[in-house]
Amino acid sequence: MPVPGPLGADAGVVGRYVARVQNEPAWLDCRVEVISGGRSNLTYTVISSAGELVLRRPPLLAVRPTAHDMVREYRVLTALAGTAVPVPATVHLCTDPDVLGAPFYLMERVTGVIARGALPPGYAEGPAERAAVAHGLLDVLADLHAVPPAEVGLADFGRPDGYRERQVRRWVGEWEALRDQDRPELDRLAADLATAVPDGPSGSIVHGDYRLDNVVLHPDRPDQVRAVLDWEMSTLGDPLADLGLLLVYWRQGTDDPLGGVAVPSATTLPGFPSRRQVADRYAGRTGRDISTLPWYVAFGFFKLAVVVVGILARQRAGAMTGDVASGMAATIDGLAAGGRRALDTGDVE
Repeated sequence: MPVPGPLGADAGVVGRYVARVQNEPAWLDCRVEVISGGRSNLTYTVISSAGELVLRRPPLLAVRPTAHDMVREYRVLTALAGTAVPVPATVHLCTDPDVLGAPFYLMERVTGVIARGALPPGYAEGPAERAAVAHGLLDVLADLHAVPPAEVGLADFGRPDGYRERQVRRWVGEWEALRDQDRPELDRLAADLATAVPDGPSGSIVHGDYRLDNVVLHPDRPDQVRAVLDWEMSTLGDPLADLGLLLVYWRQGTDDPLGGVAVPSATTLPGFPSRRQVADRYAGRTGRDISTLPWYVAFGFFKLAVVVVGILARQRAGAMTGDVASGMAATIDGLAAGGRRALDTGDVE
């Protein structure tokens, strides 16, 4: 018999459920392992003699539950299958909260390289290969923003009109709901973002958290992205929001990282392009005007600061195992400073 799995995905419960929906008794004898790296939605590998699947579910205690919609994740992954955007194949969606205490879904496990803060030893060791990693990542982002939502059944996946203003209101509201202490610089950044919302096209499918460690790279071809992961914030909106947040995470070798926030990043290695080069390649690939990009970078810093506040709130509430939020509180003021710098300089560097 299977032993109990990790918190939130008991192996006995998961095995019985997967065996039934897959009509395969071999899943009854399975084990469930947590996939490291996530601090929001929970991700597990389900392993049996029948194969391997990945299970995604919301946090054990979703402080702000609207950000953890499994149905939306499952829908966008299913819709993008067969497009130029590589995604894991979806297998099954469970909307019955009585099974695991919350809706969840199953998808294929895509093997490859995930660069969580660093590249694995021996992978993309030369500058040309590292540049290829960056170009592949940017090309997939451009391909995502080129997918016509209506043609893949996502015409109603979001409300493009007023997207930027709603995003500011939403994340300011998140900050006000989760406020851990007085943070005047974060408040000032929020106010300035709200009064300087740029005009621009909207209506593309946006990922909402696109960055290097949210994709699976091909193990032998660094220029190829095998799958884009973590779609919990996806919607229809402004594609520059994805690019702006990507640049927040895109450290350069001489940086004071993330405006004073020490976050490891493989992009500091020789060969990875600068933030300006990243922005210019995206502009060249898509033909989009990126003159207002600094506002999106500043908003990305603010959004990331609020995400950190939410992670700390879940940690305090006991919804996260271990001390995964250790040291994160000290990053919030640095993120606010990074956003301020982008607004004041009008530059992405």
